Amino acid sequence: MAANIQDVVMLFGDSITQGGWEPGLNGFGAQLSRLSGYNTDWATPAFKKFLATTGEQENVPKIRLLTIWFGANDACIWPSPQHVSLSKFASNLRDWVDLVHSPSSRYYSPNTRIILISPPPVNTYQRRENLESRSPPQLLDRHFETTRKYAEVVQGVAQEKNVGFTDVWTALWEAAGKDEPSLSKFLYDGLHLSGQGYQVMYDALVKTIADTYPEVHFDNLPSTFPPWLAHVEKSV
Repeated sequence: MAANIQDVVMLFGDSITQGGWEPGLNGFGAQLSRLSGYNTDWATPAFKKFLATTGEQENVPKIRLLTIWFGANDACIWPSPQHVSLSKFASNLRDWVDLVHSPSSRYYSPNTRIILISPPPVNTYQRRENLESRSPPQLLDRHFETTRKYAEVVQGVAQEKNVGFTDVWTALWEAAGKDEPSLSKFLYDGLHLSGQGYQVMYDALVKTIADTYPEVHFDNLPSTFPPWLAHVEKSV
């Protein structure tokens, strides 16, 4: 990460290594990078450690595009320890944007483009079944309408701070035909995205990049290293 607060596992290889993150393959790269359960309160100290201060930014990789995707855990029903109130959730998002974009911040990075991403809708039918099947059984921990309110807060903060916004909640809701049980096609346990769900999210995110920050869209970025065919042509 930018602030050098973690040791690095570097996975250096060819297209087989690249496949470690391919959807549906359960590749080794994806498995190595698993971490979940944080809400915006718990993530704030970590976020600050991941960012380079203004004095460090000449010596670390620059963050050209930053996506922030929270809300699914903050929206848990009180008294869940993961619950964060709507107002505090909004405040945390504002603070994170300001950490990067405010000139008075020690982490100020004016060239970092930010995209806030809304949490996906919850399929409470699927989620309840999943929780009740556990040992011991657990009660439903999220509500459909509550998560929708958290998604709306993300959109509001993005508009207020004039940063990008990817509406995953609406994209998945519309893909499911605005029918909650049909969300099971895109959520494997009522909360977490399936491969099809991530495809919907990916398409929405790429559209946001193209519409809001076209200069960092992958079609417009120069390659750091030449493609492998260039090496073949050079050796002929």
